[in-house]
Amino acid sequence: MTEHEDIIKGYDPVITRRILSYLKPYKLIVFLALFSLAAATVAQLYTPVIIQQAVDREILVRYAAFDDSGESREVLSGYLEDDAEIWSVSSNLFVSYDDLAWLTVEHSRQLQERGLMDEREWYLTERRRDDSEFEQLLADYDHLFVLSSEAAALPRGELDSLSEEELSVLRSDNIASVFTYGGYYLLLLLAVLAFSFAQVYLMAYIAQRVMADIRLDLFSHVLRQSLAFLGRTPVGTLVTRITNDVETINEFFTSAATTLLKDLAMMAGVLVVLFALNTQLAWITVASLPPVLIAMIIYRYKARDSFRRVRLWISRVNSFLSEHISGMDVVQMFAREDTSRSYFTQRNKNLLKANLSEMYVFATFRPLVNLFTSISIGVIIYFGASMILDATLSLGILIAYINLIDMFYRPVMEIADQFTVLQSAMAGGERIFSLMDDTDRIEDNGREALPEPVQGSIEFRNVTFSYKENEPVIKDMSFTVHPGESIAIVGYTGAGKTTIANLLARLWDVQEGEILLDGRDIREYRLSDLRKAIQPVQQDVFLFSGTIAENIAFGSDFSLEHIRESASAVQADQFISRLPGGYDTNLTEWGANFSTGERQLILFSRVVAHDPRVIILDEATASIDTETEVLIQEGIRRLMKGRTSIVIAHRLSTIRHADRILVLSGGRLAEIGTHEQLLEKQGLYYNLYQLQFSS
Repeated sequence: MTEHEDIIKGYDPVITRRILSYLKPYKLIVFLALFSLAAATVAQLYTPVIIQQAVDREILVRYAAFDDSGESREVLSGYLEDDAEIWSVSSNLFVSYDDLAWLTVEHSRQLQERGLMDEREWYLTERRRDDSEFEQLLADYDHLFVLSSEAAALPRGELDSLSEEELSVLRSDNIASVFTYGGYYLLLLLAVLAFSFAQVYLMAYIAQRVMADIRLDLFSHVLRQSLAFLGRTPVGTLVTRITNDVETINEFFTSAATTLLKDLAMMAGVLVVLFALNTQLAWITVASLPPVLIAMIIYRYKARDSFRRVRLWISRVNSFLSEHISGMDVVQMFAREDTSRSYFTQRNKNLLKANLSEMYVFATFRPLVNLFTSISIGVIIYFGASMILDATLSLGILIAYINLIDMFYRPVMEIADQFTVLQSAMAGGERIFSLMDDTDRIEDNGREALPEPVQGSIEFRNVTFSYKENEPVIKDMSFTVHPGESIAIVGYTGAGKTTIANLLARLWDVQEGEILLDGRDIREYRLSDLRKAIQPVQQDVFLFSGTIAENIAFGSDFSLEHIRESASAVQADQFISRLPGGYDTNLTEWGANFSTGERQLILFSRVVAHDPRVIILDEATASIDTETEVLIQEGIRRLMKGRTSIVIAHRLSTIRHADRILVLSGGRLAEIGTHEQLLEKQGLYYNLYQLQFSS
């Protein structure tokens, strides 16, 4: 696979730690997000419990009646929790079935045979002596109720003998409590909403800040890299790293990490609540989970493989489209439309197959999880109903279990969906940190300050340099340029002319020898200071989107007057002033809305504005037509005035007035002299001159 295709990586703890290290400045926000996550999870988990309590305590009020004897109290004391409530009414002890989970059918039968436990289920409510309707009801049905000063109880079967109005009076406390539980339930829902919003917002905020930090680190890292690194790394790759791959980190925090944390917390919380409600039914529930876990493991690998194939063919389709659309003129020129369509059709079919394969995995897993959910609920209902009949489980707990199981399986599908997001984030993180770890830069160890003022003397002393090992481009080269002198460098293509400009600005470092500026090795100066003093003007004019003034100032706080003076110095003010927007005219990308000559003049204006003491004109007029070249020759002369200048050119007409001309051949200094002196020698320069002007 190519770099773009190999995008799926399993979980990597090292990459995860490096991603999480960007959270350090936002510890407080992370804590608040996790707290919100925990609070939302707890509130959501408690909603089934509220329903269970409302059903068991207020809707289905079930009490067991025991004989008020020492033997019964001894039996109850051995099983009841310390907080269990026992009501003493007449000669009976009443205990809610909520506190009698230990009581099996067999055990109940034994207690009933011994005369310790009534076989009937009872309804019990607290006495309300200030409620005249309630007390009147008790008086009217005193033959049904068992009364004490604190409570009233009657067999649940006798509730059917009461009218709807009488039931409302009897159960008014239960009805009020149900509304109270409803209020609690609403508050929990609002808490879930509020804390979920806070958690989502805070995680999104963190993700955006982390993305911004990573992008800044990556861009800063790339800015300091050497030309060797930039030359071997495609621009598209760097842009992808800083944009698309960083976006996977955003998805990691806002989607994968958040969802995984929330879902794992929810699943763990569900299990805790299940065991807290009823241990026996909880173990039955847990026994139904292994098939789901096995399905998740299988899905994880199947989804990863299918996702890899999809990304592979997306990459190949995109590559094919990019190449053939860019070269459409060639395709049409050679009448290869049908062949290109055939090639694309095959790739498109493979992408279709990969997408359908991925959809097949999703389409299989989701119904499978739904099936397991239904099976688990069926198992719970089967065993739960049996336990209700055995009086060892309440209906409220069974209802809570069904809700909790649904809450358990929903995260299962969400976690499965996050596998590919997590894996893409790992792959994106790997590529990001691989770029960060690839350090190939010009070492900025200089401590010397540039002399004030910079004189501009340059000396190459036995310099040898090669881009590739054992393939030197510059070989043991030595020459001197005096302050204010204009030196021209000529030679055949590949002779090393542009390399000299790059070495002088420390865009590359020499392997042997040294380059001196005002008598000191340029490596002893800080890079920022050195590059303010020495500025190459390269043959490829690069202008940025923005106004003409911004391109000339290029980040410096220059006044408009200074910018105008700089442009006037190189004859650029003439055409800029004629523009409707003047210096506020916007340039499109690469300055494509201006001619080559105009772009070159803007570039010269930038150099003059920054006032370097050494100027390197590398093929500076190579792309300019003859008429425009005549126009800017005066600008170049002014640009070079008072500065040390090195002019690199193939067109000998542009450098014939240089103070000295250096002729390179095979990386060595072959000749040196003035234009006239070199012509008299009839050497390499003479041959170059004859080739250009013999016609």
